[in-house]
Amino acid sequence: MRFILFLSLPLYALDQVTTWLVLQNIHPEDPQLPVVHDFFYLVNVTNNGAAFGSFKNNNAFFIVLSCLALVVVLALLLRPRSPDALRDLSLALLLAGIMGNLTDRFAHGHVIDFLLFDLHVPFAHPWPAFNVADSCICIAVVCFIIHSLKRRKEPVASPNS
Repeated sequence: MRFILFLSLPLYALDQVTTWLVLQNIHPEDPQLPVVHDFFYLVNVTNNGAAFGSFKNNNAFFIVLSCLALVVVLALLLRPRSPDALRDLSLALLLAGIMGNLTDRFAHGHVIDFLLFDLHVPFAHPWPAFNVADSCICIAVVCFIIHSLKRRKEPVASPNS
């Protein structure tokens, strides 16, 4: 549990500090602030929907959904279980991401996205803006998938062993 807190809390803090810096320094109507010209920009985009701006104007729904997800993650973290680094990493990242976006929704009425990449390929020109919490959630999902695939390959112990 200590590992999870040592990872989740700093990532949550990083999300909130970077969001605050964006709110203080980049106006939503300002043009993109180039970090790496023609590739990476800082922006101030409000997102009152889900990933990629889908399901717009459903902030209350996503607050409820995030609260439920937070309860599920906390229940998974608090139940007795055998050590599993990849599962714990996934849960820690998911916890940080949920808390970060939930805090934005409560504090601002929407999520603040500020990282914008232009990959110069179809459907990613530019890639939709995102934030640290979104990154944590996406990495957590990838880790969960890898964890699931690893567990599927492990032989199941027979009851007669």
